[in-house]
Amino acid sequence: MKSTAEKVVAGDIRAVARLIRDIDDGMPEIREVLKEIYPYTGKAYVIGITGAPGAGKSTLVDRMITHLRKEGKTVGVLAVDPTSPFSGGAILGDRIRMQRHSMDEGVFIRSLATRGHFGGLTQSTRGAIDVLDAMGKDFILVETVGVGQDEVEVVKSAHTTIIVVVPGMGDDVQAIKAGILEAGDIFLINKADREGAEKTAGDLRLMIDMDQEKYRKGAWRPPILKAQAVADKGVAELVEEIHNHGRYLFETSDDIKLGKKRVRVREELTDMVEKRILEEVINNITKTAEFDRAVDSIVSGDTDPYTACEELVLPALGLSE
Repeated sequence: MKSTAEKVVAGDIRAVARLIRDIDDGMPEIREVLKEIYPYTGKAYVIGITGAPGAGKSTLVDRMITHLRKEGKTVGVLAVDPTSPFSGGAILGDRIRMQRHSMDEGVFIRSLATRGHFGGLTQSTRGAIDVLDAMGKDFILVETVGVGQDEVEVVKSAHTTIIVVVPGMGDDVQAIKAGILEAGDIFLINKADREGAEKTAGDLRLMIDMDQEKYRKGAWRPPILKAQAVADKGVAELVEEIHNHGRYLFETSDDIKLGKKRVRVREELTDMVEKRILEEVINNITKTAEFDRAVDSIVSGDTDPYTACEELVLPALGLSE
């Protein structure tokens, strides 16, 4: 019997689906599998698609899949959805709009839950990206929730980040608030047939022009595109700009492998260390008799939760006197 890692590298769809499910469920044993597949990662090109709810991101991703498949590229899609408060799983499940690609062996689509993590990307998403990368997908599209300032987190794992905005939804103001100007490599005004598309483009252009010094030094200047994804208008131009940005990254990168740039690896390792420390500390505290006694003391009124928290956490961190 082949190991799970061997099956993933061989492109076994069932093995990949099971592994991503286990990653999403937080199964501890998947850590060993991820260690095995990691040497096979770093080849896929990761595209982040983010923006406010209702911007038409799912329809856009559906059209992008079609164009990339016409180029002969294999595609993996991770749609990060809000978490169901009841099941803990992704509310929308596998995206209905993308299901016409479900019979295409060159496309793999999976929804992941945010699990209350509003940065759009969770640790499980990063693990799933590695799985699809090791599976051999040429492009991995990560569609995130898009919830204001924290949506910029998609940048940490994507080579190209697309910010999708819609005229008349206040996205121009939202862009200023969220600081997504720095996060976006490409700005796409979807539903561009709506009134206000020119104003939105002008506002975005004004914000980009405020950073002229950076562009004079040769930095990538984010293009502003217009599209009507539902009618497949402007999507081909978007894909072309993604390729242009990819060529720019390869030409300006000093790293041997673009997929493992130092900045990206540092960010991911920091997040991984943070998550592992939280897991270990929380488990070591909450699974003790002292924790249960603290709960009883709070319930009976003998102590308050703030004092109880300090008495549990400080000794665990070696900070008590």
